[in-house]
Amino acid sequence: MAKIRLTKNELKKQKDSLKMYKRYLPTLMLKKQQLQGEIRLTDIRLKQLQSELEHLDESFKSWIAVFGEKGVFTNDIVKITNLRTGLGNIAGVSIPIFEGADFEIANYDLIQTPLWLDKAVESMQKALLLELEAEIVEEQKKRLDKELRTTTQRVNLFEKVKIPETRGNIKKIQVYLGDQQTAAVVRGKIAKSGLKGG
Repeated sequence: MAKIRLTKNELKKQKDSLKMYKRYLPTLMLKKQQLQGEIRLTDIRLKQLQSELEHLDESFKSWIAVFGEKGVFTNDIVKITNLRTGLGNIAGVSIPIFEGADFEIANYDLIQTPLWLDKAVESMQKALLLELEAEIVEEQKKRLDKELRTTTQRVNLFEKVKIPETRGNIKKIQVYLGDQQTAAVVRGKIAKSGLKGG
């Protein structure tokens, strides 16, 4: 703890600091609550995306065997050409927002290829969109978690260190100044009684 001067100026400075800490603490606590709420929402969204992916995976299993037909389905039939994201702001934290993706579908002969290929391409696009959105939501959560840690540290610093320390400093200065004032009064009375007695 830094050494404080036991003066009226220092008392004013300490009182101003205490007022500032008390003014900012509710804002920090509100930010902490907002971040916690947003993190819960990202967790919920990630579970929804995971559930949708699992549901899509289950629907794939019913006709996945047809993927084995020679030369019909290849990995490069669906390609992501553009990931569209924006920027959002939650409690002062800049986060990416998933806006969609653009795909390039390889040309294939509609007459020569089986009918299920169209459904497979559509399902692959859905799966890729879900996976891409999950990655963006994970990044949101990571950034929000980091800001929550910082905000929690600040709340703890104000609540557990700065406010009690400043209150202690104010009390110490007030006691010292009170003692000085009392001593001055006593000296004055002694001096006054010494003048009367002489």
